[in-house]
Amino acid sequence: MQLNLKGKNALVCGSSQGIGKAIALELATLGATVTLFARDIRKLEGVLAELDRSSGQKHNLLIADFNQPENVKEVIDAFAREHPGVHILVNNSGGPPPGRVIDATAEAFQVAFARHILSNQHIVKALVPGMKAENYGRIINIVSTSVKVPIPGLGVSNTIRGAVASWAKTLSAELAPYGITVNNILPGYTNTSRLKDLIENMAKERNVPVEEIEQSFIKNIPAGRFADPHETAALAVFLASPLAGYITGTSIRVDGGSTPSI
Repeated sequence: MQLNLKGKNALVCGSSQGIGKAIALELATLGATVTLFARDIRKLEGVLAELDRSSGQKHNLLIADFNQPENVKEVIDAFAREHPGVHILVNNSGGPPPGRVIDATAEAFQVAFARHILSNQHIVKALVPGMKAENYGRIINIVSTSVKVPIPGLGVSNTIRGAVASWAKTLSAELAPYGITVNNILPGYTNTSRLKDLIENMAKERNVPVEEIEQSFIKNIPAGRFADPHETAALAVFLASPLAGYITGTSIRVDGGSTPSI
């Protein structure tokens, strides 16, 4: 059994850093042509320079602000007209700020909904016609383990991540007849800048060392450590491959065993 994505075109959202970047790198290593999609052109250009080109790929990048769905729609519609053959879509975007759900403003929910539902919907609608024509599509959503068990202190995120999972499950049934799969990856605590910021903010609020917060997280992870982004990327590239053609409508955890549910 060998993973090979030569001849496949992928669009990876939120690919300027963290899990999105790791997925883009792994897809390129397996031969896919990758289009990076985020708002920070400086970071994207850095990632673009790192992508493997040993299969003759001509990688690309797109710029848009996912907090502005109409901006995303304008950019992705233009891209789809010029590049109708995208086979792999990775929906990935930074989560909402932490905080209790009771304290959240209506605007916070609206921003998160726009970023994670409306932007995803615009991208899918633009790319699915090309996937149908190819009779091959892989839509992979990077979500959160909060889909299984809500995480304390992430009220808005828990709400919106659940909405993304339900959206994806509905979409999977609609697209399965066309050879298109839709799956969610649920990362646990992963060594990214977002986790680092979360830990540092909690340490500052509680006036304790950063190491104390880190250890409080790790003690609840059976694997005894945080994940590396490339461990999540390994699952993403498998789901993107022809080998995963009969896997759809699922939400798969990459969390070191930390989520307390079956």
